[in-house]
Amino acid sequence: MRIQPALAEEATAIAEVWLRARRAAVSAIPPPVHTDDDVRSWFREVVVASREVWIAEDGGGVVGLLVLDGNWIDQLYVVPERTGHGIGAMLLATAKRQRPDGLRLWTFATNVRAQAFYVRHGFVATDATDGDNEEGAPDIRYVWSPTSDAAPAR
Repeated sequence: MRIQPALAEEATAIAEVWLRARRAAVSAIPPPVHTDDDVRSWFREVVVASREVWIAEDGGGVVGLLVLDGNWIDQLYVVPERTGHGIGAMLLATAKRQRPDGLRLWTFATNVRAQAFYVRHGFVATDATDGDNEEGAPDIRYVWSPTSDAAPAR
């Protein structure tokens, strides 16, 4: 398994990981609000072009993605058949190395598996919304600080 910066020509493969992972997680999170073609365009024209994107790659291609936007983890997804095999943890470790002063992210309130994952890796819930996102679904903000001084959720 290699974790490496994404190349522009990998945008379609990265979008496919996102699409597959989101489809598989629909029981825990809302379905995407954009078409597959819109998602592919967004990855090609916005995400890979203007954000810091890392991929997990094995001999068979891209199996995970991490998108950093400043000190925010904007996206972290792993293909469904490889979830639970440490790929997300490797991508998260990359994020911590790239942003040693701290990280933030949002996760859907219904995604308890993601919440447990982030808590296991030192993140603390600090805020919640009633659905201030495209999907209109409640979400929770998590913060990781190397000094573990994040304020607890209210």
